[in-house]
Order: sequence, then structure tokens, then C-alpha cells
Amino acid sequence: MTVGRAALSNLIGGIGYFYGQSRIAVPSNLRVDISEQYWLYWSSALYTAVPCRSKFSWGFLWDEGFHQLIIRRWDKKMSMEIIGHWLDLMNIDGWIPREQLLGEEARNKVPQEFVLQHTNNANPPTLFLPIQDYLSTFSGDAVSNFKSEDRAFLEASFPRLQAWYNWFNSTQVGKLPGSYFWHGRDANTDRELNPMTLSSGLDDYPRASHPSNDERHLDLRCWIALASKSMAVISALLGKDTSKYDSMVKELTDVDLLNKLHYDAGSGRYYDFGNHTEKVKLAWRVWQDPMSGHIRRELVRSVDGRPRPRLVPHFGYISLFPLIMKIIPANSTVLRKHLDMIADEKLLWTGYGLRSLAMTSSMYMKYNKEHDAPYWRGSVWININYLVLAALHHYSQEPGPYQNVALQIYQQLREGLIRNMVESYYDSGYLWEQYDNAANGRGKGAHPFTGWSSLILLAMAEAY
Repeated sequence: MTVGRAALSNLIGGIGYFYGQSRIAVPSNLRVDISEQYWLYWSSALYTAVPCRSKFSWGFLWDEGFHQLIIRRWDKKMSMEIIGHWLDLMNIDGWIPREQLLGEEARNKVPQEFVLQHTNNANPPTLFLPIQDYLSTFSGDAVSNFKSEDRAFLEASFPRLQAWYNWFNSTQVGKLPGSYFWHGRDANTDRELNPMTLSSGLDDYPRASHPSNDERHLDLRCWIALASKSMAVISALLGKDTSKYDSMVKELTDVDLLNKLHYDAGSGRYYDFGNHTEKVKLAWRVWQDPMSGHIRRELVRSVDGRPRPRLVPHFGYISLFPLIMKIIPANSTVLRKHLDMIADEKLLWTGYGLRSLAMTSSMYMKYNKEHDAPYWRGSVWININYLVLAALHHYSQEPGPYQNVALQIYQQLREGLIRNMVESYYDSGYLWEQYDNAANGRGKGAHPFTGWSSLILLAMAEAY
């Protein structure tokens, strides 16, 4: 109760009103002058929660969807207003800047390379999480709960949600039908062990070693499946044609197509696909500074093997997205394999929650650059653990041969996650950005992190 109150009150206390202009990177093909690095977005107002008032005290698009899962249950109208503010930041193409650095105060806290927002780069459409949660209150016999204020909110939101959805399906699609990939990875870097995928929200989670347009990113495909389901329900509630969204739901939940694009039958795991080699490392390069004559050294990326098109063999949070989005059928042996892998201590299981990357991965707890500590390469993150809990809870209630297994794993995961966060709170006084997957589950990173780490409250309440 004490930790739950702290989680909720600090999340609510972090809601703020911001005003200013984002800086948008000028596309190289539209740059008139080499010195013209950015354009100013229009002056925008944003009413939003923030992840961490002491370190990340501005709006983050993918974080906000998780925040609203909680705020929606506390004050539905406030949540509607916040979601509306985010949708109003959309440009004519349907793109929303992923970080809202509205003013000098916010920009001064951010390294320069992260200030400019790129109009080709996406961010997970997590606002569909609270929207889906909200829509579930009108399902089946509960359709009578659909009031005039709900209709007004959906009528106002629908054109923007439709534009956002269409933007994803015109700019982020892959070469094969039903495939998608995150843009913005640096194919020319010689400093990063694995080029970052900041647009995915999972930053340094390992993807294909050599970025290309041939990549297929599993998590993005699953996010679009979620968005398609939500758009179909909204269309039906508003009396609009649902055929387009119904067709997309059918395609993106087609397990045979999913398996063709992302499934490794040998291991029973889902993976990304791309141009990849495991023979990549960081190595010291020694050189002489021509200006000073001093000998210097730096860590650079060394590739010792030829990359080839293949599934990318890093098992972790990404691999769980078909389960998270409940795409795997309840009677499928693939589900049983995933339940077994979730509970395997050599892979993702810890007494403190699921680690982000399996201990068997070649990238487990590896630095991405000399001074870039591992981020999504092993630590326990609460937002993804909450989504996994929601999926396990679903499968524990869905008729099928693995109900009891799903229930047992659900109960153990929930208990360990809550116990560790409560104990850590009493030891340190904080909720943390992430939790160590080995050293007694201690809190790490930014604190007090009462953004998505506050989802522990919903886990306590078993509200999914």
C-alpha cells in the first residue's frame, strides 16, 4: 500500500504543462545551406507526465502510453486531455516527435546528438495501450457504458489516430508483405558494437549487426498489430467502415505469416531478421595525434566475419512480443516453448523480474561504446515485465492446455517483481528506472523513476 501510493502520487505529481518549439532535423535532400541543421516546429503546448523529474523531466512519446495506463484509471478525463495534447503534436504527414524538448531548460539537459527530431524515425505507438484498455470497458455487454463524452473523445481523436496509423504503414514497412523496420540506425558507425535503434525505445537492444532496408523488426510488427485492433474497434464504435483494419488485423495476427518472417523452428524462438554476423567486437585502435604527437587509443568496432541475411539470434524482450500482444494461440506448442523459456534462469528468469536479454546472448551486458554501459542488455525493466504479466494473466484464463503453467509462472513472476521493488523502495527510498538482473535486484539508473516503473501499482492490483 505504501509503495503503491508513492508510485501513483509521484506519477501524478510529475504531470506538467510545457510550451515551446521542437527542433526538427533538416532532411539532407531539402537542406539549402550546409549550416542549416534544423527547422523549428510550430509553437506547441503539451500537457503530459514525465518519466523522472530529476533526470528526464520532459515528454517522451513511448513512455507516455505506459503512464496513461495508470492515469486513465485515476482520472479518465485527465488522461483523455493528455492523449489529446500528444495527438495535437502530429504534423500533416501523421508523424509525432518522439522527445518533446520544448525550450532551453529541457534542451540543456540533453546531449546535442539527441536534440534534433527526425521525421523519418518512429517511436512505438504506445498510446494505443491505454486506448485499448479504455476500449475494453465497452466490449460485449458493456457497450452501454459508451457515453457521449466517450464518443466525443473518439470522434476528435480518430482523424489523428488514423493519420498516425497511415504514417506507420507508409514509412516503416519492410520489403516483404507484413514486415516492418525501425528507421534511424547508423549503417556507417565505427564506434558502436551494435548500431543503436533509438526509435524502437529499446535503444541498445541488439539488432542486425549491419543495418539495412532488408531488416524485419518483430516488435514494430507487433505494435502495428495492436494499433490495427484498436482502430478496428474505434471504427466499429463510431459506425465507420472497419474493413481496412479488419484486414490488417487478420494479416498481422496470421501465425503462419509471422512464423515465416520471424520464427526459428530449431530454437522455438522469435527473432528480428537482417544482415548479421556474430563476429563483431570492440577493439583498441592506437594512433598518433598529428597535432600534438601524442599516442592515443580508442575503442572502435571490429568486424571479423561477413554478414549475411539471417534471423538475429538474440533472445530477449523483443522475442516475447508475439506473446505480449497475445498473437500466439493458446493451444499452440509455441506457447508452451515460450513459457518454458520465460521460466529458464539461464535465459530471462530472475527472482526480481525478467531480464531484458538472455545470458546466452553474445551481447549480454556488453558495452556498446567505450563509455556506454549496457542499458537494454540484461537489466530488468518494469514496463516490459508488466506487459508480460498481462499476457501471462490472459493465457492463464484462456482455455487451452497450458493454462496452469501460465498461471504458475504469472504468480511467481508477479510475486518476485513486487517483492523486489518494495524491498528496494524501503532500502533506498526510490522507485528506479531499471533493476539489476544479478546483484540482488538493486535499483539502477535514474531515480526517482516514477514513470513506467509506477506500473508496479497495476501489477499489485492485477489490473491488466
